Amino acid sequence: MVVKGPDNRVDEEFYRIVVTYEKELLRLCCVYLKDLSLAEDAVQETFVKAYRGWDAFRKESSEKTWLVRIAINVCKDMRRNAWFRFIDRSVDMDRLEIAQEEQNETASQLMSAIMRLPRAQMEVVLLYYYEGFNMRETGEMLGVSEMTVSRRLGKARSMLKTWLERGWKGGVESEAR
Repeated sequence: MVVKGPDNRVDEEFYRIVVTYEKELLRLCCVYLKDLSLAEDAVQETFVKAYRGWDAFRKESSEKTWLVRIAINVCKDMRRNAWFRFIDRSVDMDRLEIAQEEQNETASQLMSAIMRLPRAQMEVVLLYYYEGFNMRETGEMLGVSEMTVSRRLGKARSMLKTWLERGWKGGVESEAR
């Protein structure tokens, strides 16, 4: 992605941001939207919005926190579109380029289970465990309190534990739907 400023030169600082966070945002959007091509669109839209709002970024949070918040909002907007509800968005983990990195079977199964969590629980798990944000930052990005983040994490852990104890196939498929 080449980012050019008004004088037609590459904006070095924004280019650094794109290179630094592009893969993380793609992974997040892919899990959120359950579709690689939609995730790519969401990441592109995230960077377009971030570039347009760059001057307004007050740096009260980290660049990553700011970009993740934009990405989550873009994904939510995409999910709200009427046509999105009528398309099967179940993801085959083997088809996702991101998931084809060397992972052991348990990690792949865990990610599949996380993708089947209700959206509220999936969001906090991704932000807290996979993106490394603390509860306060996660709450700020999602617009909820730290207590809500804590409750959602607890519920997600409980669901995942139940699914693990019952076996991946039976628990995840039957309870997530």
